[in-house]
Amino acid sequence: MTPIRHSRFSVRARAAAAVSALTLAALSLSGCGALLQAGQQASSGSNGTAATGSSTFEKDAEAALKDLEGTTSKAFGTDGMEPLGTIAPVVESSAYDLGADPAEDERWAKFYDQRAEWGECERAEYKAAECATIDVPLKWNDPEGATLSLLLTRLPAKADKPRGSLLVNPGGPGGSGAEHVAAYGSMQISPGVLEQYNVIGFDPRGVKDSDGIQCLDDAEADEMLSTDLPDTEEGAQKAKEWSDKLAKACGEKSSDRLQYVDTYSAARDMDVIRSAVDSEKLDYLGFSYGTYLGATYAEMYPKRTGHLILDGALDPSLTTNEIVAGQAEGFENAVKDFVTWCQTERDSCPLTGSVDEGIQQLRDFMKDAGKNPIPTASGRKLNEALASTAILTALYSNETWEYVALGIESAKNNNSADVLLMLADLANEREADGTFKSNSTFANPAVNCLDHVGVTDKEWLKKEGDRLAKKYPTFGPSLGSSDEDGCANWPAKPVRYPAKINAKGSSTIVVIGTTGDPATPYAWAESMNAQLENSVLLTWKGFGHTAYGRSGGCIEEMVDAYLLEDKVPDDGAKCE
Repeated sequence: MTPIRHSRFSVRARAAAAVSALTLAALSLSGCGALLQAGQQASSGSNGTAATGSSTFEKDAEAALKDLEGTTSKAFGTDGMEPLGTIAPVVESSAYDLGADPAEDERWAKFYDQRAEWGECERAEYKAAECATIDVPLKWNDPEGATLSLLLTRLPAKADKPRGSLLVNPGGPGGSGAEHVAAYGSMQISPGVLEQYNVIGFDPRGVKDSDGIQCLDDAEADEMLSTDLPDTEEGAQKAKEWSDKLAKACGEKSSDRLQYVDTYSAARDMDVIRSAVDSEKLDYLGFSYGTYLGATYAEMYPKRTGHLILDGALDPSLTTNEIVAGQAEGFENAVKDFVTWCQTERDSCPLTGSVDEGIQQLRDFMKDAGKNPIPTASGRKLNEALASTAILTALYSNETWEYVALGIESAKNNNSADVLLMLADLANEREADGTFKSNSTFANPAVNCLDHVGVTDKEWLKKEGDRLAKKYPTFGPSLGSSDEDGCANWPAKPVRYPAKINAKGSSTIVVIGTTGDPATPYAWAESMNAQLENSVLLTWKGFGHTAYGRSGGCIEEMVDAYLLEDKVPDDGAKCE
């Protein structure tokens, strides 16, 4: 899950996926601007319908709004937040209420009759996997209308008789699951699971090769992602200009699908994928935003849930503003953890003195890069925007802290920012020639602005921005500094209010939280576990974002036993 850039809006870093790539690549040498997902509880049954009749949607929306407005949050990072003000209105998603189970209704038969035909992948970087495409309705309530094409990748099970297919989503939103499985699946997923499961990745609707949302060209995107936006009146004006430009470009180039890339629709797409790979029930491993996508599926299709693992859980009951506050505190804690590690574990730490002094030096380093950009061998320079992206990205995983320490050390001693620029480019998915690997910079807000609403009162937003800047001075100023709802100018309308998800009638869902997770704080995993009717919570006492593939074996052993032996982990089990 990438961090929220509420006022800046542009995706500074698709950090979760970038760090996953960096961490897994490092291991192989010898794991969310953007808004998060929150959800609206819908009455679900085994027939796969979220509700019946638009009046039900209106009733649910009215109840959710009543619960939200004027409340004082007790969520992580919200201590001192003023009672919530006016919340933006929503419209009904085309996938919210179909009035029938699409898997058993003739109107959607052409989608459910599909079977994935696996073959060689067109992308050379996916050569370790097989590829297939399937079609889904652009508007789920109009199955005879336009369609979207979804790209799937597969690592075939090694066993002669596999247990089934495990669908994986790496998060984002906007993360390419097709790439994640093809490029990193064999490193992240345990050998025993790779033996017994076909591991399936997919690009959700609007992402990369699944009719990806298009907006700015590469040069414009590069300029937007590398523009300094200081916490000044001039910086705020620049931020609004870029926000308006991005929204306008997305509206002009992707108007046909911009309203239909919400998580309700993506969850229904996953049911078609389940059918296309010939699975009776969905086995699923979702990270970060992928936990909310998985929980939404479980809410819509509880009787079709198989083994569901939700790692780095998002709290679906929080507003955008509460999520921003949680991340601001989470990253402030992560900065302290990083500086403490640097000063105690490295022979030479470029951040000296006490821990508080080291933290201030880190803040000063980023600001100084804005005043005096640091050169690199490529001729490009590291400014404050790119330095901030690089450092925030590496906070997603303690395995990458060494890169930050090396990068700052090199910048200070050798006036070279090559290491930090590498981190920033990984986060932004920027190639050396200035092109971008995917459209995550656009897909991220496209999904988030449908799935999320926040407070619209400008006076409230100003007070909350000032609170975050004062209380969490490292990233708080950029995360919360705004006097306008981050999606106020977006050309598509939001489709849901945040509310609890319980997935009544589902199989046992495994929720995983990491105590030192800056992007999806541990309290959110506790909350999701409390909301779900049938779930268990696993805890990793560690640093960084998500646990499976990073915990050193303990979390992996319990998850693998759940997948391979149907052994449900003990609720409350902890790993250190």
